[in-house]
Amino acid sequence: MGMSNLTELSEFILLGLSSRPEDQKPLFALFLIIYLVTLVGNMLIILAIHSDPRLQNPMYFFLSVLSFADICYTTVIVPKMLVNFLSDKKTISYAECLMQMYFFLAFGNIDSYLLAAMAIDRYVAICNPFHYVTVMNCRCCALLLAFSITFPYLHSLLYVLLVNQLTFCLPNVIHHFFCDGYPVLKLSCSSTFVIEVVDMTEGLADVMAPFICILISYLRILISVLKIPSAAGKRKAFSTCSSHLTVVTLFYGSIAYVYFQPLSSYTVKDRIATVTYTVLTPMLNPFIYSLRNKDMKWGLEKLLNKIKSQMGRFPSTKANKICGP
Repeated sequence: MGMSNLTELSEFILLGLSSRPEDQKPLFALFLIIYLVTLVGNMLIILAIHSDPRLQNPMYFFLSVLSFADICYTTVIVPKMLVNFLSDKKTISYAECLMQMYFFLAFGNIDSYLLAAMAIDRYVAICNPFHYVTVMNCRCCALLLAFSITFPYLHSLLYVLLVNQLTFCLPNVIHHFFCDGYPVLKLSCSSTFVIEVVDMTEGLADVMAPFICILISYLRILISVLKIPSAAGKRKAFSTCSSHLTVVTLFYGSIAYVYFQPLSSYTVKDRIATVTYTVLTPMLNPFIYSLRNKDMKWGLEKLLNKIKSQMGRFPSTKANKICGP
């Protein structure tokens, strides 16, 4: 490799989803709408949960934290995408790239651990309903939340520190729409053996631990539900898990497709598949949880009616101030 390719890089070029100029504005409009829907949908979920006493329980507590994590998760990626769609120079600095990679990994893993915490909550609610209040108490919820945040941040820190030890070569073009691990590693001139080993051991354990927890929880739930004599009882038990199962399938299905393969086989199809769990899943989560959950739907309707009544009261208040007695 020539010496000219071994220069220390200060920035990368993000190729994005498409390099064709005619695609940039339609993609900007599409992802702007998706981002705004994600922000509004998840904020409504958070506000509905915290304003309705009926939704003050562990399941909805974890759902509100998941919604907040989803907002952060998409905010790490989408705003930079939107800027690049309208920019001729689609660059990202080296430091900004590592920062984006760190928070992307952190919030992505927080999502998976929160989904595991929600699976535990459903297991206790269905398999041990009489002790649900004592088992899923404030201390237990706080410990699960602390665990869900601490481990992802430590894993992300380790991964980014290892990436920072690599030497990167020209061309500095990342064939992706953000600084994901695999596309960035492809630009390395130095050996990526250590980071690939860590990724396939510690990284795999970090991803698989919550997934195995979810799997075991639902196996225990399935065994308990099958023991219920009535068909109506079985349907009711399964209905409390349907929203969570849908989100888990979307999230882990797309992650497995992208990352459970060798680094050398990473292609443009994986770039498109990444959109599913980075952009689409956070947008769909509020719809999945609200449309399939009567309590959540009722809480959202109550919140929206409250917002409408306050907005309707504002013009008359303003008019009274202008006209006066």
